[in-house]
Amino acid sequence: MAAVSLRLGDLVWGKLGRYPPWPGKIVNPPKDLKKPRGKKCFFVKFFGTEDHAWIKVEQLKPYHAHKEEMIKINKGKRFQQAVDAVEEFLRRAKGKDQTSSHNSSDDKNRRNSSEERSRPNSGDEKRKLSLSEGKVKKNMGEGKKRVSSGSSERGSKSPLKRAQEQSPRKRGRPPKDEKDLTIPESSTVKGMMAGPMAAFKWQPTASEPVKDADPHFHHFLLSQTEKETGSTSIQAADSTAVNGSITPTDKKIGFLGLGLMGSGIVSNLLKMGHTVTVWNRTAEKEGARLGRTPAEVVSTCDITFACVSDPKAAKDLVLGPSGVLQGIRPGKCYVDMSTVDADTVTELAQVIVSRGGRFLEAPVSGNQQLSNDGMLVILAAGDRGLYEDCSSCFQAMGKTSFFLGEVGNAAKMMLIVNMVQGSFMATIAEGLTLAQVTGQSQQTLLDILNQGQLASIFLDQKCQNILQGNFKPDFYLKYIQKDLRLAIALGDAVNHPTPMAAAANEVYKRAKALDQSDNDMSAVYRAYIH
Repeated sequence: MAAVSLRLGDLVWGKLGRYPPWPGKIVNPPKDLKKPRGKKCFFVKFFGTEDHAWIKVEQLKPYHAHKEEMIKINKGKRFQQAVDAVEEFLRRAKGKDQTSSHNSSDDKNRRNSSEERSRPNSGDEKRKLSLSEGKVKKNMGEGKKRVSSGSSERGSKSPLKRAQEQSPRKRGRPPKDEKDLTIPESSTVKGMMAGPMAAFKWQPTASEPVKDADPHFHHFLLSQTEKETGSTSIQAADSTAVNGSITPTDKKIGFLGLGLMGSGIVSNLLKMGHTVTVWNRTAEKEGARLGRTPAEVVSTCDITFACVSDPKAAKDLVLGPSGVLQGIRPGKCYVDMSTVDADTVTELAQVIVSRGGRFLEAPVSGNQQLSNDGMLVILAAGDRGLYEDCSSCFQAMGKTSFFLGEVGNAAKMMLIVNMVQGSFMATIAEGLTLAQVTGQSQQTLLDILNQGQLASIFLDQKCQNILQGNFKPDFYLKYIQKDLRLAIALGDAVNHPTPMAAAANEVYKRAKALDQSDNDMSAVYRAYIH
């Protein structure tokens, strides 16, 4: 979208991330919601939803000038409801202008008629006339104010304060005396995701069926209330850190995703005395009661970590119907520890920050054993202050951490690290199979390597897996293949050759075809012997 000249109160089409343009109005942001740094942006309240966000000026277009164009490319039910809400808003605004103008004219005619019948010259009569004129001007001013800045006045209060003031009314429904000041809103917020973003099958409520979903727009909901929930905050029985130098933060910690890596991370957070609330798609892990939804965990915690499998899962966790974004409010912190591409993490950072949240990416280098031992290497980027706030958590889960600057840098570095690791693993498997077919001892090859410059715990463990035929997952083969694929794409994006990674990727794809996806990455060996 081309940059345009806009101001407070303008109706616009706003575009956020890769989602389609949506009708909204430029309003004043809540006082506690700071404007993002960087390019010029406006705070937009969207019609037909409970959504509002900071939108860059180049992602905005005037409503009237582009109405026909947008209606042609968007046909969803929710979209049409939003457009109808804009038109209703305009009709009400026009009606108020006409009413104010009509009242002013009628009042003037009445005064002229009265003056003709008996021209007052007493001080009392003059004061009455002056008061009458002042009242008309006041009414006209209020009418104009309601049309142009009603949403701005409503936006000046914090979301939580608005929710408290509206209680016990249904959230999202304005008070009677504000009805004609605000943008019509829909209280239906779940079941709006469809298509490639809907991997997690979070169940909608009975009153919000999936059949009403609009595939053209994902609704970003700002959770406005803190409710008593079924989440369980877990605190380690032994609150004394194993490492005496670690003083656990007093902030409430949330953790989403208890896979091979997540389970070990949470265990170490607890051992070091942190209070942790957890959520996972399967409720039997960790022997703990879990938060009912990601949004619930985020809304009740100060800092929420997440560690899931791939870009699709990371997006769904944040943007899904009961996702992280619904729990984000100003000051809430989100740390994504998933290994994903830079584009994905940048998109997630944008939507979190647009809500007033703080974002840090922090993918980890290691495996299940290192996770269990609290010896991961953490690569972080994004909000430096949040990185420092996570200090005790990172000390609990890892042996070291690196801060790499702006969002996206950690994702790129993590993919490069895993590209090297995955290519090395494929080379190890290739060497062992070549030794076998040429009549050489695989064990002797391992002994030689362990005495040379390539000696490492990684080399020894993976070779032992192969020699013993034990491929219990320590790092899933399907995930290292995913990382190789993303690393190759990273190389393509900057026109840099990655021939070794490309060759290794083909071997892992062969292993996946042999049903090795859920085995350890060392099972790539089987691609060479079939």
